[in-house]
Amino acid sequence: MNMVLHELKSCRKSTIVWAISIALMTIFFLSLYPSFSSSASLVKKILEGYPEPVRKAFGISIDDITKFLGFYSYMFSYVVLLGAIQAMNYGISAISKEIKLKTADFLITKPVRRDEVLTSKLFASLISLIITDIIYLVTAFITAESVAKESFNIKLFFMISVTLFFVQVIFMSIGILLSTIMRKIKSTISLSLGVVFAFYIIGMLQSTLNDKAMKYITPFKYFDAGYIIKNSSYDMTFVIISLFVVVVSILLSYVFFLKRDIYTV
Repeated sequence: MNMVLHELKSCRKSTIVWAISIALMTIFFLSLYPSFSSSASLVKKILEGYPEPVRKAFGISIDDITKFLGFYSYMFSYVVLLGAIQAMNYGISAISKEIKLKTADFLITKPVRRDEVLTSKLFASLISLIITDIIYLVTAFITAESVAKESFNIKLFFMISVTLFFVQVIFMSIGILLSTIMRKIKSTISLSLGVVFAFYIIGMLQSTLNDKAMKYITPFKYFDAGYIIKNSSYDMTFVIISLFVVVVSILLSYVFFLKRDIYTV
């Protein structure tokens, strides 16, 4: 428990910065909705001027963008992008931070097992993500209630919103796996950005090409807002894939970390 609290304290500033950044972006984007809804015909006309592949790549639906949940889904894709970067950064820095600061050897000489060290870091990262997401959910709902002129399905709103956490857990688990596999990571944020944007670009290509097989490659397509709005449910195939990726990544992280050589200063 003390180790979890220590990890939470060390990433306290980071959690605050991420939470505030995502909240401010949410307020900014949602505050634009009244303009979109009041000028629906003009907005549609402007969007029709863009090539269809471009609209698909950025997840823009002409028929839905002027409806609140459609607009929210579009905005939410960027929230998920930021959240994925945060989660990947937390995952990668879980172990690499200790290696970079040359504190790993000190850490494992304390009277705790390696699996306890990794578990503490895992729980601390999860708690930080939960705090960020709670702040986001509260901010998004209050802002939505303020700007939406028409009533919207609150159940669907929250079903879409909580997928932020699902995607974050996937990227965090992948990040932790990378941190246990890679011997030395020079910059956690650079690696985080590289991995997340690679998956994001694959998602954009999938939308443009409408290639169903590519959906299995990127976590950004596992919880599609359009599918949720249409079916009022999650695609169970991708829910199972998400659980598989998380469980396997975390289990492999324990295996590699328990066997890893920790070099002393």
